[in-house]
Amino acid sequence: MRAVQTAEIARRRNELVRRVGQADDAAGVFAAASARLRRLVPFDAAVWMSTDPDTGLPTGPTRVENLDPLTPEQCSEHWRREFIVEDVNRFAELTLADRPAAGLRVTVGDPARSSRFRRFLRPLGFDDELRAVLRAGDAPWGTLTMWRRDGQPAFDERDTEIISSLSSPIGEALRVRARPGDETGGLLRYERPGMLIFDTAGELVSVDDQARAWLAELGPYPGVPTDLGLELPVWLLITMSRAAAVGDGVGDGTARARVRLARGSWLVCHASCLQGADGGFGNTVVVIEPANAAEIAPIIVEAYDLTEREQHITRLIARGFATSDIATELFLSAHTVRDHVKSIFQKVEVSSRGELVAKLYADHYEPLHLGHTRTTEAS
Repeated sequence: MRAVQTAEIARRRNELVRRVGQADDAAGVFAAASARLRRLVPFDAAVWMSTDPDTGLPTGPTRVENLDPLTPEQCSEHWRREFIVEDVNRFAELTLADRPAAGLRVTVGDPARSSRFRRFLRPLGFDDELRAVLRAGDAPWGTLTMWRRDGQPAFDERDTEIISSLSSPIGEALRVRARPGDETGGLLRYERPGMLIFDTAGELVSVDDQARAWLAELGPYPGVPTDLGLELPVWLLITMSRAAAVGDGVGDGTARARVRLARGSWLVCHASCLQGADGGFGNTVVVIEPANAAEIAPIIVEAYDLTEREQHITRLIARGFATSDIATELFLSAHTVRDHVKSIFQKVEVSSRGELVAKLYADHYEPLHLGHTRTTEAS
């Protein structure tokens, strides 16, 4: 009987991986994975998030399933604690772990030992949690959090192993879909930065029209309501919380997240916690603006799975270095450089240096007309 169960698990897992590989975008990856994951590892509620592979901070899109909308206070408290409170299975730790998934009860036995359980899960009626980082190589391209409510069995070791085995294929699917598309369009409708200001409790106290315009360009997303009539995406609140954590002695008071939009354009979100005349930390300012090439280049080269050496060569090509110049710069033979360039062309699917530079640094960093993307679907 166990062999039959194992064979069925393998079949369902392979089908999930196949469907994920057919998805059109990151939101589609989450939808395809979630619909099939329930038959492998049942759950009552879940949140899927894309993450910036450079910083590990969430970006868009996000998929929220069967989770009641959180208040701004709940959301800010939850993510502030992720950065400042020692707890089990934090995403930063799972990113570096040999196994990028862990269940709460499997890890600590008594979940009450976790402050996250006491302050967040228990009040929402959840009895157990399973977390995972969706990695491609060493880079985090997404996270998954699953919960089970009171009366349901706890996540067990087999559940954790299944989720861990899916980290790489789902992470790889997210990585590939971070590559620039072929869409083109006119100038961005809103080119100026927008600004939001949060108080020390993490509540939005001021926002300008430009920030409202940028957030409207994101299209539907799982938002947290505010008193100013604006719903804020979770990734923005997380970025703000990461910067504000300096008030608790964590970080340098800044944070940054990059968000890819439907038509290939990117936004960058900068958060900074301000200091008063007395040296104490106060409000946190968040600025949203179009991302420039320097901001996005690391994500793009990671999305094409270029090695560190290939990334270096690509940057030199973009600067106009000839093969001999690159060989001298990197202390390589010209033959080795040509082999690297051939590999780069194959990965990026181009046939010349001009096409390479256009695809990575010109075509996809010129301002594009922002399309709309659906960033959440509830089951």
